[in-house]
Amino acid sequence: MDAERFARTIKAIDRINNEDPHQESFNGEVYPKELLYAQRMTDRLSAFHPEASEVLQLAARAQHIRRWAIPRNDYPMTRVGYKQWRTALLKYHAETVGGVMEENGYEAEVITRVQSLIQKKRLKKDEDVQALEDVICLVFLQYYFDSFATKHDDEKLMGILKKTWAKMSPKGHAAALALPLSESSRELIGEALDL
Repeated sequence: MDAERFARTIKAIDRINNEDPHQESFNGEVYPKELLYAQRMTDRLSAFHPEASEVLQLAARAQHIRRWAIPRNDYPMTRVGYKQWRTALLKYHAETVGGVMEENGYEAEVITRVQSLIQKKRLKKDEDVQALEDVICLVFLQYYFDSFATKHDDEKLMGILKKTWAKMSPKGHAAALALPLSESSRELIGEALDL
């Protein structure tokens, strides 16, 4: 790994995410939302999969790069609209990080590999894609599930938890159960998964 090129690329991703107009408070400080998310992804990946490859680390950091550029309300507020929005985001994130990597001297095959991870191609068949998906789910459960839960009824939450669990590996399941979750989240997860 070219450590200097890698560090330069991470900084470039962070510079982009630092432009997020949406903010989030955490531990008494205010952060651009997607910059904080990217840092959480890196931290969780380091804890969950410390031997992560360079491409996996880049994919984790860039998972939501410039996410605010494609708002959810640009698409119909239906299940089909949601899927269209998610598909557009995956393509956009992949293209955006590809441009950043190219500017920083990465070879085409490395760029393509990071893009395939971000687009979650071959989930359950590709170890790096699975590790990335586990980290995405762990970050969601630890940092975002509680606020998400306040906006939805228990039936919807149960369905989301079951779908989230199905995307994760056994290693991911074990890590999820060890997270510092709120009592209400722990109860909902236990109920949804019959734990």
